[in-house]
Amino acid sequence: MNVNQHTPMASPYGQPQPGYGQPTFAPLDSGYPPPYAPYNGPVSTYQPGVPPQGHGRAPLNSGPPPVSAPQAYNQYGGHHQGDMQNGPPPMTQAPPRPVATQSYNQGTVNLSGPPTSYPQHYGPPPTMQHVTSQMGGMHINSGAPNAAVPGYAPPHSSQPPISTSFSAAPPASYTQALPPASSAPTQAPPSASQQYYGGGPPPNSQPPFSSSLPPASQQPFTSPAPPPPSNQQTFPAPLPHTYSAPPATQASSPSMSQPHQSFPPTQPACSTAPQGSFPPRAPPPTSSQYPPPTSTPSSQYPGPLPPQQQPPFPSGPHVPAPQMPPTSMCQSNHLPPGPQGLSGPPGTVPLQQQMPPPQPGMPGGYPPQQNGAFGQVRGPQPGYPGHYPSQPNYGAPAPAPGPPPPAQKRLDPDAIPSPIQVIEDDKAKSTEPFSTGVRGQAPPLVTTDFHVKDQGNASPRFIRCTAYNMPCTADMAKQSQVPLAAVIKPLAVLPHDETPPHLVDHGEGGPIRCNRCKAYMCPYMQFIEGGRRFQCGFCSCVTEVPPYYFQHLDHTGKRVDFYDRPELSLGSYEFLATVDYCKNNKIPQPPAFIFLIDVSYNAIKSGMVGIVCQELKTLMDRLPRENPELDSAVRVGFVTYNKVLHFYNVKSSLAQPQMLVVSDVSEMFVPLLDGFLVNVGESRQVIESLLDHIPEMFADTRETETVFGPVIQAGLEALKAADCAGKLFVFHTSLPIAESPGKLKNREDKKLIGTDKEKSLFQPQVSFYSTLAKDCVAQGCCVDLFLFPNQYVDVATLAVVPVSTGGSVYKYTYFQAQSDQERFLNDLRRDVQKPIGFDAVMRVRTSTGIRATDFFGSFFMSNTTDVELAGLDCDKAVTVEFKHDDKLSEDTGALIQCAVLYTSCGGQRRLRVHNMAVNCCSQLSDLYRNCETDTIINFLCKYAFRGILNNPTKSVRDTLVNQCAQILACYRKNCANPSSAGQLILPECMKLLPVYLNCVLKSDVLLPAADVSLDDRAYLRQLISCMDVSETHVFFYPRLLPLMKLESGSLPVAVRASEERLSKGGVYLLETGLHLFLWVGANVQQELLLNIFGTSSFSQIDASMTCLPILDNPLSQRLREMVESFRAQRSRYMKLMVVKQEDRSELIFRHFLTEDKSASGGASYVDFLCHMHKEIRQLLS
Repeated sequence: MNVNQHTPMASPYGQPQPGYGQPTFAPLDSGYPPPYAPYNGPVSTYQPGVPPQGHGRAPLNSGPPPVSAPQAYNQYGGHHQGDMQNGPPPMTQAPPRPVATQSYNQGTVNLSGPPTSYPQHYGPPPTMQHVTSQMGGMHINSGAPNAAVPGYAPPHSSQPPISTSFSAAPPASYTQALPPASSAPTQAPPSASQQYYGGGPPPNSQPPFSSSLPPASQQPFTSPAPPPPSNQQTFPAPLPHTYSAPPATQASSPSMSQPHQSFPPTQPACSTAPQGSFPPRAPPPTSSQYPPPTSTPSSQYPGPLPPQQQPPFPSGPHVPAPQMPPTSMCQSNHLPPGPQGLSGPPGTVPLQQQMPPPQPGMPGGYPPQQNGAFGQVRGPQPGYPGHYPSQPNYGAPAPAPGPPPPAQKRLDPDAIPSPIQVIEDDKAKSTEPFSTGVRGQAPPLVTTDFHVKDQGNASPRFIRCTAYNMPCTADMAKQSQVPLAAVIKPLAVLPHDETPPHLVDHGEGGPIRCNRCKAYMCPYMQFIEGGRRFQCGFCSCVTEVPPYYFQHLDHTGKRVDFYDRPELSLGSYEFLATVDYCKNNKIPQPPAFIFLIDVSYNAIKSGMVGIVCQELKTLMDRLPRENPELDSAVRVGFVTYNKVLHFYNVKSSLAQPQMLVVSDVSEMFVPLLDGFLVNVGESRQVIESLLDHIPEMFADTRETETVFGPVIQAGLEALKAADCAGKLFVFHTSLPIAESPGKLKNREDKKLIGTDKEKSLFQPQVSFYSTLAKDCVAQGCCVDLFLFPNQYVDVATLAVVPVSTGGSVYKYTYFQAQSDQERFLNDLRRDVQKPIGFDAVMRVRTSTGIRATDFFGSFFMSNTTDVELAGLDCDKAVTVEFKHDDKLSEDTGALIQCAVLYTSCGGQRRLRVHNMAVNCCSQLSDLYRNCETDTIINFLCKYAFRGILNNPTKSVRDTLVNQCAQILACYRKNCANPSSAGQLILPECMKLLPVYLNCVLKSDVLLPAADVSLDDRAYLRQLISCMDVSETHVFFYPRLLPLMKLESGSLPVAVRASEERLSKGGVYLLETGLHLFLWVGANVQQELLLNIFGTSSFSQIDASMTCLPILDNPLSQRLREMVESFRAQRSRYMKLMVVKQEDRSELIFRHFLTEDKSASGGASYVDFLCHMHKEIRQLLS
């Protein structure tokens, strides 16, 4: 959902846009669900329960969190297999897949048990009937559960859980047509929230997103919505991630219309009854159809558990959540530990066979959460009356009454891999400093705070790889489909307790290099012949050591000065470059900063011009410098513009600044040389006088039209005249429609969204800016663009120059001085002061066997090897993909060296070098053992976001889903122990791949809600293209922290990003990397409100506040510290938005609860996991 809307509230990617008032769901026939009808009491079958809350989360199964992308279900069209290259498959057509109408053999288990009473969280719990009915045979097993952590319930039994095979019902496939009325799937009558997800669309209405779906089994893919999170539910924990789902039965087959009782119930193979938690009950009969696997080195999710009463949660103000006894737990020792608080084999995802919990007392008008099928609201199945009195029955006429529907199995969200659990487990085990000396060792996750010791490989803060065990052959890489890539952030800023790269000066001779491949001296060079020559680790060529660099070797063959030379003992260091490395063999001039300010009517009226001029007076003292003791060497210049350009002479000898106007913008030139770029110290008084006068000079302007192309040309010409590199800061408000080079027209056309022509909207409108960008890069002219639009400005075109020159785009939609000034000024301060290099060239060298083939980020490439960046700052990351060109050897591993040549802000030419060695493997199991899911997601999202320039978004989403399915199917086929087809088995280190990939798939770029503007999508697309791994992680899977109990010194444990994890009595902080939301439940205790807001009444909280009141109590102080520390960690200032439960602004907040179904039709995590399971089974069959 878009956050730019006209309303008082801030929106995610800018300010509110008009039209934000109503809920985002359109009327039924438009394909969006209607607002939900009020809930009128529990359906007879459900027992209302209390919503769980608090920190409880499902245990993680284990392994680093996979990354995932959001996406709507319509996206899964047919895919073909074959022709897979290493890395994501080409974006052309998604490969076709067999239709899913074959019957999934219904899962072996049918655990029917008394319906459990689910705790009701704030907001209705998602109904999971569908999911469960389809995940009949899903098994998820994982290792033994971890000991309970605060906020988790202790495992049920004292004995380690065994790998439970979790049988889930097969996921329903997405249908293209409505299910025939005769085929009533075996589900309980849909509840209100299910109406949207569960039942078939109303007759004669095509599901909105169905056209792209394969004609899969006639039953819509409806995974049941996840049960309310019982934070401490004690379900059997998943073992190695094996989620087993039963084969899909044809939805339209008569057998489906029978109660689940037709499948034999499962019985735990190893009866591990939780101790004391549940009332004793007879073990259900076993179904011998698929014996649970005994050892799967992956996470398996156990089958459905019969619900029983669960004990209340241990944690604080949470409401007790029901527990389910584990049903079948066969142990598998290699499974990762299951979710904490779930007893049972970790990794197993239990399905519960029961009805979704009632939606008790929903706050007024609160729509129930919908996790399930996409598309139109589904009515009750034929023969079942609508659940809620106010809800019409959209289904077909009721057939003759049949037996009452059985309780549904449901896939418990607490039993599928939890990102929070994986993150917490990684923090718990990463207590020692991370030493980079071991080749192929995967670093701690980006969410873990750790200290790095550089012992020969670059710190993970500079380079992170998707796989630390590279496949030895291209065939193996192609078979696994795991992308081989590295995310490199060459100028990353290190924490205060880590040493920045050392600067090495080899004098006039310059850095020592290999004669053949030109790799720089590094720890992988082998000295031979007593130290007189060295053998290159990259190409094996032998090179003479220059006499001035000679040193003897010790008895181990190491040079005696090994530890004294950073280039021999460290993974990252810098060389001072000689004049041979400079443009035109001339030592460069210090760079210049030119500020170009739009002074049209909109810019003046919004207050932007006054704010910029005022702030620049103080920023003149904060220009970047190498030595904090000295003044900055950076020179500055000023231009204002509307339809014409005004240059200013601020020479120190003048009493007042002089304005020179260039009105012929078709042939741009700089009207003065002397006095335009000046040293701040010398011209301070003239500069301050100019900045005071600019807002007054244009205060009465009526000029509304602007130019844009000539503005950048003016800055470029000024840098050429001064013969230096530099940066342009452009402050711009509107679409440049005035007659000039680069003039644009409004081409925003909502009718193209979702069509094959949509891709044209992401391409630049004219070629002028691409040519201009090339000229800027040649001069070392980097452009940063600050946009203040009130309507469409064609970000896709305006951002071409910033993106190609290594610059940044900042966007403040509907800028209002009062509410947006703080965010804008913080962004501007950071942008001016941050460490930056100019006129940079980056080259990535690799050892024989692989080579860098593709690059993603903000840069320009004139050939296939050199990444050219007019500017490279400390926030920019470049993602590099590698492909095989020969075989690799397990003995030597693979080497990567990234070298960046740049000019420092003091005018010094430097070379920064980062080295990385990874292992090579000939076994697929070794590859899957050492991957990093967060980095894989970083690669996949950039690959996909570039793909939409040339492909329809639907085929891009299909490609992502297909690649993810191939990765997991290859693991299942080649590495996992044999087990029933109904089990979903995930590699330990990739068990979060589905949840993170789903977040990418349903991101605003790939699956926008109706109110997300084209500019927002283009803005996010370019922003994410240069993010590092930690930024993409929090962007796609936001961090949600409960604030009910804050302790100094430590952060509260996060909860999963789902509405059902919110408690009406709680306050939560949500961080996305671009925004901060403070969500306040309607039933918060007065004491908490007083401590945070200084008022004891929920109704008196000012939802428009953007900063917290400064109150003298520990909670207020700690919360403000947290907010400041979060902001300090991110490259963009995160504006705080207060969201009161049931307020309109909650629509924006819920958009970031990525485990839930999205307003744009993106699947919930549970649904997507079912869908992935189905895709994997189709590939395997």
